[in-house]
Amino acid sequence: MPDAQDTSAIPENLWSLDFDELPPQIAALAFPHGPGYAYDRKLKRKIYERRLKALQIELVKFHKWVRETGRRVVLVFEGRDAAGKGGTIRRFTWHMNPRAARVVALPKPSDTERGQWYFQRYVAHMPTSGEIVFFDRSWYNRGGVERVMGFCTRDQWEAFFEEAPRFEAMLRRDGIHLFKFWLTESRAEQLKRFYERKNDILKSWKLSPIDYASVGKWDDYTRAIADIFRHTDTPENPWTVIDSNDQRRARLEAIKVVLSAFDYDGKDEDAIGAVDEKLVFSGADWLKAHGE
Repeated sequence: MPDAQDTSAIPENLWSLDFDELPPQIAALAFPHGPGYAYDRKLKRKIYERRLKALQIELVKFHKWVRETGRRVVLVFEGRDAAGKGGTIRRFTWHMNPRAARVVALPKPSDTERGQWYFQRYVAHMPTSGEIVFFDRSWYNRGGVERVMGFCTRDQWEAFFEEAPRFEAMLRRDGIHLFKFWLTESRAEQLKRFYERKNDILKSWKLSPIDYASVGKWDDYTRAIADIFRHTDTPENPWTVIDSNDQRRARLEAIKVVLSAFDYDGKDEDAIGAVDEKLVFSGADWLKAHGE
């Protein structure tokens, strides 16, 4: 799996945003040039756009069915920084009615929220009848960035791992369809994207102080991700891990996973196609690939 790529030959000081450009040793390992990737080239734009249009037509049918039947759907998007969460969500929502498809991207908690039950501010954004909600990061902040960056205590993130499966089981029992996506990328590809953000004024807003701090914490995040999958990848609410080194392919696969899970009116199986097993994995697959 690509984020398990061996980078031990690269001096640690090169894994930094301190240079003007991406160091060539790392560029040589970034998608599609380095070893270990599922494909050796990016999906061609024309093919991508044709497939995306077909899937978005299916999404319109699916969303109409959700509204008419009163279904409630939650899609959680997690992953390392620059994995493509926001871009994938946008491809889902481009042609959806915004009155019944919401994106939730919460800022850091307020003083009031920090004094509440941890899941409380997320509960407030759960869907009503006929609605789809997309979480661009979610309650898994506690098991990931909060843990790695020291924004919570060990007791807090250990408690989270006990409580998260129970919280999600409650959502399921109440009739909410929950999808948990983890977008994964190689270390070299992540740094390449960080440099693209650093050097492109139109993308610079995406580069945060957390991104700068996270560059040197790859291994810490890997351990945190392993714990997330180990404790919260359950049969009822599993993780779907998607290789997002080629963001075009990742977007298509995420949409296919959701559409394949429902029998909505007018569904065109041929337009959806099969999920690509080279790119889509379970949390257990990720743990096995990382020797966990």
